[in-house]
Amino acid sequence: MEDLTNVKGKIFNIQGYSIHDGPGIRTTVFFLGCPLRCLWCQNPESVTLEPKLFFIAEKCIGCGRCVAACPKGAITIVDGKAVTDRSKCTVCGECVKVCPTDAREIVGETKTAGEVVKRVRQDELFYKTSGGGVTLSGGEVLMQPEFAYAILKLCKDAGLHTAIETCGFAKWEVFSKILEYTDLVLYDFKHMDSAKHKEGTGVGNELILENAIKVYHEAKKPMAARVPTITGYNDSKENMDALARFIVENLGKDVKVHLLPYHHLGESKTERMEQEVTFTTDVPTDEHMEELRALIASYGLNAVIGG
Repeated sequence: MEDLTNVKGKIFNIQGYSIHDGPGIRTTVFFLGCPLRCLWCQNPESVTLEPKLFFIAEKCIGCGRCVAACPKGAITIVDGKAVTDRSKCTVCGECVKVCPTDAREIVGETKTAGEVVKRVRQDELFYKTSGGGVTLSGGEVLMQPEFAYAILKLCKDAGLHTAIETCGFAKWEVFSKILEYTDLVLYDFKHMDSAKHKEGTGVGNELILENAIKVYHEAKKPMAARVPTITGYNDSKENMDALARFIVENLGKDVKVHLLPYHHLGESKTERMEQEVTFTTDVPTDEHMEELRALIASYGLNAVIGG
């Protein structure tokens, strides 16, 4: 029998007591790597598979210990704060070890499937009492399919409910394999117009919509639609109308729709990586979100605001 416990992958967080990533109380495992480049990305540290160095400027006291510790000479003190030349930084973590105020942090690490499942099972009592389980998120789960498969299989062997959150952008043969041990698919819909989808994410939506239909009809997996609602990009009534019609005509009315209002968390993370924030927009108003929710609900769908 294949030993899946030693399959390795890259994650950037394991979050316990989550109530927004599927039913009940859950543990969410966040994968590194994503094939999309969403302008509004809320987890920019997850876009590539490499670990990232976070710098929290407000915590820095300019003591200079990181300057002395850096083997590449990548750090200098400017106006009382440590500044890192990212072209020299290898994310070795030496600066993190000596920082007295925790102003520096490495985000991202390699784990085995066995290690992840061991952590997930620490919260098993909460799953049983709440109808919860484990959710694989990201980043994008489908970027590390062998790792995802191993975790999901081990979780199912342990009797746990499993869910994945995905953008759906992958070959079907990759997607379908991990669905074998997936109980629920949280499926992201960014925009119903392919040109606009490419404008906002870097890729068209044809494969994504095709896979959504296959998840529902071929794999016959329960689905929920998750829609990041971005002011000025996909929050028009025309787009939401197209989304509702797609779900009703191509999936089913049992697909619950979650409208997720844009927020600014991703911007602060981009700043912590000492990168320029290139996209921002207004948080949609409560009134506008309710209008969109009601529009989708008018198609006979269960539509809610939030996770």
